[in-house]
Amino acid sequence: MLSRKQKHVLLKFFSMFSVVRGYNILIIVIAQYLTSVFILAHDKPVGEVVFDLNLLCLVLASASSIAGGYIINNFYDYEKDLINRPQKSMLDRLVSQNTKLSFYFVLNFIAAILASYVSFRAVIFFSLYIFAIWFYSHKLKKLPIIGNLTSAVLTITPFFAVFIYYKNFENVIFVHAIFLFLIISMRELTKDLENIKGDLALNYKTIPIVYGEKVSKVMLSILVILSFVPIYLLVFHFQVGRMTYFFYLSLGLLILFLILLWKSYKKSQYLLLHNTLKFIIVAGVFSIVLIDIDLVLNRIL
Repeated sequence: MLSRKQKHVLLKFFSMFSVVRGYNILIIVIAQYLTSVFILAHDKPVGEVVFDLNLLCLVLASASSIAGGYIINNFYDYEKDLINRPQKSMLDRLVSQNTKLSFYFVLNFIAAILASYVSFRAVIFFSLYIFAIWFYSHKLKKLPIIGNLTSAVLTITPFFAVFIYYKNFENVIFVHAIFLFLIISMRELTKDLENIKGDLALNYKTIPIVYGEKVSKVMLSILVILSFVPIYLLVFHFQVGRMTYFFYLSLGLLILFLILLWKSYKKSQYLLLHNTLKFIIVAGVFSIVLIDIDLVLNRIL
C-alpha cells in the first residue's frame, strides 16, 4: 500500500502529466520518428535513422518545447478551463501556478540545450518556436481566424525541424503536410464550437462568437472539401503503399463528420466531432508504417 505522502506525489505527477498533455507529446514523438524513417529518410537504413543522436536531440527538444507550450497555455487558460473542462481543471490545480511556471522555464532551457547539440541554427529555430507559442497563448489565441491558423501552424512546426534536418523536398511531403494542416485547422475550429461557453464568459473573440455557429460550420465544411484534394493526390498521384487504406478511411470519416456537423448544436456533439478528428490524426501517425512496410521489413532484416 502507498503511504499518504506517496499518493500525494503520484497525484501531482499525474496532474503535471495532464497539464503537459503527455499523451499528445508521446504521439508527436512517435510521429516524428515514423515520418523520419518512412518519409523523410526513406533511402537510409532504419537503424541509422533511429539511432541518430541529432534526430534524438531534435525530437526531445520538440517534446520539451511543446510541453512548455502546454504549460503556458494552461496558465493563460486557467479560468476558461474551469468552465469548459472542470474535471481536468481539478486535476491540473493539484500543481501550483508557480510550480508550473518553473517547469515551463526549465523545459524551455532543456530544449535550447538539446538543440545546441545539433547546431546553432537549431537553437534559433526552437527559440523562435518557444517565443511564438508564448505570443500565441498571450495574445493571438483570443483573435478569430488568426488564432486558429497560428495554432495549426505551431502544431506542425516541430515536423519542420526534422524536415529541414533531412533536407528532403519531395512534393509528397508537402501534400502530407497540407492534409495534416487542414485536419488540425478543423480540429481547432471544432474546439471553438465545443468551448463557446467558456470563451464567451472570458471574452475570447473566437470564430463562433464573432461570426456565429452557422458561419463556423460553413468554414468547417470548406475545410473538409479542401481536404479531399490532398487525399486524392496522395491516393492517385503518389506512392503511399497501403497507406491508401487510411486515406479512404479518412474520406469516409470526413463525410460522416460533415453530415453530423450540421446536426450538432450541443457541447457533447461537438466533442464527438472533435474526437473524430483526433482519431484521424492518431490513426494517420500509425498508418505511416503502411507506406512501404515490405521494404522496411527488408531494411530491418
